[in-house]
Amino acid sequence: MPRATVRCQVEVFASLRERAGRSSLGAFELPRGATVARLKELVLARHPELRSLAAVRAVLGTTYVRDETVIEDGATVHLLPPVSGGADAAGAAGGDFERGVFELCAAALDPGAAFARVADPRCGGTVVFSGTTRASNRDRTVVRLDYEAFERMCGPQMARIFERCLAEHGPAAPLEGEPASRRLRMLVQHRTGVVDVGETSVVVAVASPHRDAAFRAARFLIDELKASLPVWKKECYADGHEWIGEGA
Repeated sequence: MPRATVRCQVEVFASLRERAGRSSLGAFELPRGATVARLKELVLARHPELRSLAAVRAVLGTTYVRDETVIEDGATVHLLPPVSGGADAAGAAGGDFERGVFELCAAALDPGAAFARVADPRCGGTVVFSGTTRASNRDRTVVRLDYEAFERMCGPQMARIFERCLAEHGPAAPLEGEPASRRLRMLVQHRTGVVDVGETSVVVAVASPHRDAAFRAARFLIDELKASLPVWKKECYADGHEWIGEGA
């Protein structure tokens, strides 16, 4: 007969990891058929220092899952706090920009180089968005930012964002001689680690035959990235720090 229980491993990130003092919370045993919601209850009972998991999202593999998702035996459940709304995961330096290229970068970003990489003679409009570290936020002086990423999931999640962007914001009518598929050339780069004040933390570059599509696609990419890409931003001050996006 099948076991009446299932076992899973739990891993946490960013502010949750900091509160727990470790990234792996070890094994949990649950009744067969138990959901993510039940697992959260057990995790919080064992680790009350996490304070609340109400806004925490669960990931199985590289996909977000709902709280009512049933946990299978042997699964690893990643618990992700709200993102900071942030290896080459979905493309290489010469990759397929029409599907979208995403890169996590430990070194400084160059918006001009990103512009050059997506530029194409068939595209009349190119838009580059660059997000930089502010010197102050919430009436406090910012010393630096520290970015942490769930690297294994970032590429697949950004690929899903690119796919939705193409479906919603590709040019409605391709130019004569263009392939039937909608044409957008997209590059997104995000820093990891320490980013000092004035440095660029994220670059979104989009080229399209028409400027309106390029503007709309660039806005869509940065907004969706901030909402769901598993990258967390710790804002550091002279007297402490705060995880941005963390509501608990």
